[in-house]
Amino acid sequence: MLRLVFFLTLALLMPAARARAQEGSNQNPADPAKIEFFEKKIRPVLVERCYSCHSDEAKKLKGKFKLDSREALLKGGEEFDGIVIDVKKLEESAILKMVSRVDEDYPMPPKEKDKLTEEQVKDFETWVKMGVPYAKDEKKPAATQPSASSNDPKAHWSFQAPVAAEVPQPAPSAAALGWVKTDIDRFVLAELNEKGIVPSKLADKRTLIRRATFDLLGLPPTPEEIAEFDADTSTDAFDKVIDRLLASPHYGERWGRHWLDVARYADSKGYVFEEERRFPFSYTYRDWVIQAFNSDLPYDQFLVHQIAADRLDPKGDDTRHLAALGFITLGRRFLNNQHDIIDDRIDVVTRGTMGLTVSCARCHNHKYDPIPTADYYSLYGVFASSREPAELPLINAPDPKEADAFKTELAAREAEIEAFKKARHAELAAVMKSAQGLSSQLQAAIELRGVKADDSDARRAIIEKHNVNRFVTQRWTARLVTARKDGDSVLSPLIALSEGPGRAVKPPSLVLAEQIVTGRLSDESLNPHVVAMVVIAPTTSVKALADRYANLVAQFDKPEPLADASEEALRQVLHAADAPGNVAYADVGKLLDRAQKAGLNALVQKRDALVATHPGSPPRAMALEDGPIVEPVIFKRGNAANRGDPVPRQFLSILTDDKPTPFTDGSGRLELARAIASKDNPLTARVMVNRVWLHHFDQGIVRTPSDFGTRGEPPTHPELLDYLAVKFVEDGWSVKKLHKRIMQSAVYQQTSGQVDAAYAVDPENRLLWRMNRRRIDFESLRDSLLFAAGQLDLTVGGRPVDINDPQATRRTVYGFIDRQNLPGMFRTFDFASPDATVAQRFNTSVPQQALFMMNSPFVLQQAKQIVKRPDLAAAPAAQRIELLYQTVFGRSPAPEEAELALQFIALEASQKKSEALVATTPPPGKPPEGLSAWEKYAQALLQTNEFAFVD
Repeated sequence: MLRLVFFLTLALLMPAARARAQEGSNQNPADPAKIEFFEKKIRPVLVERCYSCHSDEAKKLKGKFKLDSREALLKGGEEFDGIVIDVKKLEESAILKMVSRVDEDYPMPPKEKDKLTEEQVKDFETWVKMGVPYAKDEKKPAATQPSASSNDPKAHWSFQAPVAAEVPQPAPSAAALGWVKTDIDRFVLAELNEKGIVPSKLADKRTLIRRATFDLLGLPPTPEEIAEFDADTSTDAFDKVIDRLLASPHYGERWGRHWLDVARYADSKGYVFEEERRFPFSYTYRDWVIQAFNSDLPYDQFLVHQIAADRLDPKGDDTRHLAALGFITLGRRFLNNQHDIIDDRIDVVTRGTMGLTVSCARCHNHKYDPIPTADYYSLYGVFASSREPAELPLINAPDPKEADAFKTELAAREAEIEAFKKARHAELAAVMKSAQGLSSQLQAAIELRGVKADDSDARRAIIEKHNVNRFVTQRWTARLVTARKDGDSVLSPLIALSEGPGRAVKPPSLVLAEQIVTGRLSDESLNPHVVAMVVIAPTTSVKALADRYANLVAQFDKPEPLADASEEALRQVLHAADAPGNVAYADVGKLLDRAQKAGLNALVQKRDALVATHPGSPPRAMALEDGPIVEPVIFKRGNAANRGDPVPRQFLSILTDDKPTPFTDGSGRLELARAIASKDNPLTARVMVNRVWLHHFDQGIVRTPSDFGTRGEPPTHPELLDYLAVKFVEDGWSVKKLHKRIMQSAVYQQTSGQVDAAYAVDPENRLLWRMNRRRIDFESLRDSLLFAAGQLDLTVGGRPVDINDPQATRRTVYGFIDRQNLPGMFRTFDFASPDATVAQRFNTSVPQQALFMMNSPFVLQQAKQIVKRPDLAAAPAAQRIELLYQTVFGRSPAPEEAELALQFIALEASQKKSEALVATTPPPGKPPEGLSAWEKYAQALLQTNEFAFVD
């Protein structure tokens, strides 16, 4: 009965829930992220490994099966019975069995040497489970193409400099008289007039301050702030609200989080084998971004710092801006594959700042935009010439109370690592110098000389057969090559033994012995101890000769030099500075086997975890610095092993008036940053203006905010976009002034209600005839729950916290973001994926969201805390309902809402009495009673659309 009444109460509280949810949520468009995954991970493999046999390009089509379109994939081939892709059970598709070589009849590619890597196989699994997204070479819509009269790629609108057009002076209709407030309204009204649409009236004050406060702070306004604004009758009342919000330290938290989506921010690296996955100082970048927005750092400087702060001259010892370089360094680590890491950095810089998909040119010239592969590798050279410093730079002093404790604990953990490494180095050095160890290394080195360098399987088999260290054995192989050139007096028999075909006719050791006996090779040219070893018993066995060498050398394993030259030569085999088995302590990590590496990694992770989490750990910047300069070359088809023509490090050719000038200042990052942040760059100001507009209106003027290329959508109001971009630069790239310019407009201050006549003409509200109703995002929802409960910790900055803990009260922007294992709560509420730059989050309505609000311990706890607030706890029922509505919604309840609340509380109390008559004590094993009547009612209010949506 109680449950039924509870849900009836919810239904009555939300009479417009279904309609508003549908109206407030976006329909997911075709997922560009899936197409991007295909272009970056799948198409290059298809081009390199598959198209030669399974496409229109194939000289002979194998199996009558094509892979060059989605339709052909779904059709299959005659040899595969049309089931290469099983659309009903994608994960069981035959193509996955082929590329993983589980299908022995049709392993693909057929040759073992061409088989896909484990990572590539996993990419194919991901792609198939996505539904096999496949980019087509379809004709571009006319609206997105350059002028038909010009073949110049720069004719596309986004590659032309923005020009502030003359502000239109539209004549408002009778219904829109007095509506215009700013020039923005004139641009919008001109478009509306053309379609015969009347703009919506202005919103009431409560709606307006709630909208503005969520937009700028990500929090609801307090009842006192609403009352103050409502009482202010001055003409600039809303301007004062905007100024107050922009001056709040919580403004940077809200807008910093928007930028962190673009920056694909996370606190961990993703999967990186056994090393520590956490970035130790990721939070310093997050805090830098928040502070940059709070201080209104000019946007051009904001970008330059994030790309090249290390190349700017710091003021004195002020290194705080080095934290900005986390923009580049905090991406996914792709199993430490440097090519993929650099690709990610190119992508976040070019898509994040200029809305260009430059990374699509990694394997071939961009299919749609004028970005050749050469331009991609010009930028590749910039980032390949940059490295992360071994010791991250300090940017601030730690908490002095915790600093000493941290130093002590860090020294202890460093000592553990050093003790482990020294013990292993001594142990392994002894093995390398032992007769048995040396013999095994020599045997493996001799066999490796006969194997091609690219035959990794054969080389691995030899290493495993002799149970030797790969690094040391490779040094022995190189030593044999050098010794052959130098005519080494000690190693000549081994070299003869490794020469190859001759030994099938006559053992090289026997040939050598004959040469010595007949005098064709002078005794003086070889070490006499080696001659004696060979001549005494010629052998055909590599193992036998290696054993003899090992035993001979072991006789002269002395710590000090020997007087006899021939004996000293044998001692040097083990003790020379460059002796293959004499591995420097700095290279001890290369001597460890898997178990030993795991032991060392465990100690390193323990040390790194301390650095990342201890409050006394000095804050450092996840910085970048210039390293050895790399002169880039084009990787044909994106394959680093297939090197093409050299290219200079320089800016994108499409964004330069003439031929780009090669970068000369170190890596070129500073020159790149200044080219991006230039007022002459036609993209940068437009892209940022569009991002700000998007977060105020839920849609950008360009609805593909990270793709301003020829495949992106054209702007709905091109003149307005250019006007705002020009004003943005004229205002000194001030984001705060841009906010105010937008929010002062009548377009921003409109109601969000439905108007059937306007909807019939423009159902997507592209012409902005009303404000879009929006569901608040994950961060705002969680923060608002804490805010209503009086539990929100408003401390700005600091190390990340685990917000999965129901007791956590920090703002959500400070939550720990685990790139590899993003918590389900984040995914349920459409949190931005930290794997790549995100321009705009999806906005879904799924059952898990409602279930979270009904059952989450976190939500239940906030419902309890609301009722415990001092102002509510002691109030009589009618006043308590009033206070609940003011706390949750910022308004008084309507009479029918107050009456319904009283009925629910009375019914709940009656039910409690009935239950008490049946059993005064709960039966054994029954859980304690959950929420009280007032707590249930508070939770019901928290689940309404009014709480979760902004009008």
